[in-house]
Amino acid sequence: MFRILVINPGSTSTKLAIYEDENEVLNQTVRHSAAELSGFEKITDQYKFRKGVIESFLSMNGYPANSFSAIIGRGGLLRPIEGGVYEVNESMLSDLKAAKNGEHASNLGALIAYELAKTVQIDAYIADPVVVDEMMDIARISGHPDISRRSIFHALNQKAIARQLAEKIGKRYDDSHLIIVHMGGGISVGAHKDGRVIDVNNALDGDGPFTPERSGTVPLTGLIDLCFSGKYTYDEIKKLIKGKGGLVSYLGTNDAQEVQKMMKSGNNNAAVIYSAMAFQISKWIGKMSAALDFEVDAIGLTGGIAYDKEYIVPWIKERVSFIAPVYVFPGGDEERALALSALRVLRNEEKLRIY
Repeated sequence: MFRILVINPGSTSTKLAIYEDENEVLNQTVRHSAAELSGFEKITDQYKFRKGVIESFLSMNGYPANSFSAIIGRGGLLRPIEGGVYEVNESMLSDLKAAKNGEHASNLGALIAYELAKTVQIDAYIADPVVVDEMMDIARISGHPDISRRSIFHALNQKAIARQLAEKIGKRYDDSHLIIVHMGGGISVGAHKDGRVIDVNNALDGDGPFTPERSGTVPLTGLIDLCFSGKYTYDEIKKLIKGKGGLVSYLGTNDAQEVQKMMKSGNNNAAVIYSAMAFQISKWIGKMSAALDFEVDAIGLTGGIAYDKEYIVPWIKERVSFIAPVYVFPGGDEERALALSALRVLRNEEKLRIY
């Protein structure tokens, strides 16, 4: 039996889980107030505070660090890498401490996992961070040499769901052609071919369908006009694209359930905007089917909005089911995805990668 500790730091919480093989035995979310975090200038400054939270969690529940076979943290903003499970090493730690590729709470996952594991001489891992980049070369070309398309997406959830979907249809992930759609605050649509995500929208920066809070790919001339209108600063424009775009900009909320309530109360505008989001998701599924040469084994819908079986899921199914069968995996259980990633390495089912 392999016991695995999972560490998943978010901006205002630290999610912790303990697994014994495939079985979750403990899961806890420790929330951090604004007051607790206000004294830290940078994300990495939170390291000791967050590590103390985790050590208290282990102590209170009677799990010493040496009782684990491995510790896995959520991967942070590293340089672009292929998907898989990576050993936390000095090179990775150096990049994360310097925040070479950006600051995010997930950067702390590898740092804390490494320190806890080092004290008891076990391995520390990360798996499928958002910077996973397996795109085809032609998929990187944007249309202008000064701008390249980037692969930043919900890699952890997409890869985990892709493996589940491949198993459901009786295939190996490495031999499947799948389209996976993660629908949450950000929406990513990935073309998975033979175990690699050969094309995907940059969900972090607002590329792709519009989402509950991101504008998606908007008409360029309109965006250019907005940039030079004098109405907005550079930072305000960035916020319009990511944070104040999508459903928020049209309906004043980023909560899909709230939009559904608006629709049921007779708000026709909410129905139009919400259906437009489903329409754009469907169009991007069509784009990714072209990336797979229209040879698609199955389509998987996941993320929090995939719980909406009354509107979004049926609307998308109606438009794209002719491409391939559509399967629904609501939510995005990152802790389980991380635990199973570590388990595959511990069982020698997957080769550990080196950063």
